[in-house]
Amino acid sequence: MRAALWFVGLFCLAVAGALFAGNNQGSVMLFWPPYRLDLSLNMVVLLLLAAFFILYGALRGFSALVTLPLQAKRWRLQQRERNMHQALLESLTHLHAGRFLRARKAALQSLTLEDGLDKDKATVAYRLQLRTIAHMAAADSSHALQDRATRDEHLDAALDLAPLNGTTQQQELREGAQMRSARWALDDRDASGALERLSELPHGAARRTIALRIKLKATRLARQTQPALETARLLAKHKAFSPEASASLLRSLLLEQIHSAHDAGQLLHAWLQAEARERSAPELAIPAARRLVALGGDSATAREWLLPVWEAQLQQPQGLHSEHSTRLVLALQESLDDLDAAWLGRIEAALRHAPHNPRLQYLAGMACLQRQLWGKAQQLLGQSTQQLKDQALLHSAWTALAILAERHEAPDEAAHAWKQAALHGK
Repeated sequence: MRAALWFVGLFCLAVAGALFAGNNQGSVMLFWPPYRLDLSLNMVVLLLLAAFFILYGALRGFSALVTLPLQAKRWRLQQRERNMHQALLESLTHLHAGRFLRARKAALQSLTLEDGLDKDKATVAYRLQLRTIAHMAAADSSHALQDRATRDEHLDAALDLAPLNGTTQQQELREGAQMRSARWALDDRDASGALERLSELPHGAARRTIALRIKLKATRLARQTQPALETARLLAKHKAFSPEASASLLRSLLLEQIHSAHDAGQLLHAWLQAEARERSAPELAIPAARRLVALGGDSATAREWLLPVWEAQLQQPQGLHSEHSTRLVLALQESLDDLDAAWLGRIEAALRHAPHNPRLQYLAGMACLQRQLWGKAQQLLGQSTQQLKDQALLHSAWTALAILAERHEAPDEAAHAWKQAALHGK
């Protein structure tokens, strides 16, 4: 379409020129005493056009001749910039490819070429950013080469180029350098150094996903379970992990917090901070209850923590036959010291519903033993030993039967029970 318009325009111009010059009777007369010069108007127009183009060409040529040194300087600057960019790209490429010596060499070459701009008295608008990134590439390569002195030198240079109260872009460069240095400290197993670097970040930058990931690893390395748990919850809220990975991470941190509790009060405080769905999980409720009893806590509180797990287990088609059933029975056994009537009723109701369940027989027998119902305890424990598969429960059942036999002054039964307890206690 554009070509057709140009063709139409040229055609119109040719027609207008033909109409103007084809029948033009005008003339131009020049007087220069004692001479006179007669020229047609068409010739004068052609001469004027020729003079204009000659003058325009002469001026353009003179301008090009005058600006030739400036163009040469500009060309040299462009070549230097291209070399700087090429060296920086090579550094980043080698860094990602694991060729750290070449990466550092290329980064230093980029810095050297950038220093050469001062000799030419040239300035580049993005010079600060380029120099900072080159320093960070050299520092990252030095970190991979375990050259900490060179790494820290380039890191300090990058931080100096990006002041704290600089522009928005300078602040972003500084935040990136601080996050990277925190990751380096984490690689060096220096959790306190990583946390110190992260504490220097602004509030908004400290809540970014990458900063939270570094903080999570640092707090776990420093054995700071509570800050690690809070950070993991933030990451889960930001969907930094899949739902399965988030649940597994939170569960492992809660377990670590449970096992690291030094007294019952600390454990109770940690337990109350957990969410309701976490407290009902058998992976957490059972260890928490056993840890509470081990720390001398209230057995009734331990049984209260186990109640959701107990009810969930009974609602399953197979009852107490899951992988957590043995640990649940052991946890309940450990909290039988002050067993109340409500829990005894629950155990008896579960046994009536599944009278041939060996774990329920064992648990009911231990409950009867705690309440000094010797005959019923001996009957239930004896029935449970015929079907139990768990060595820990078998050992405990035979031990209780041996004690009951000694109490009833039956030495043969006691010896047999002690022998079985020894066999299953290995």
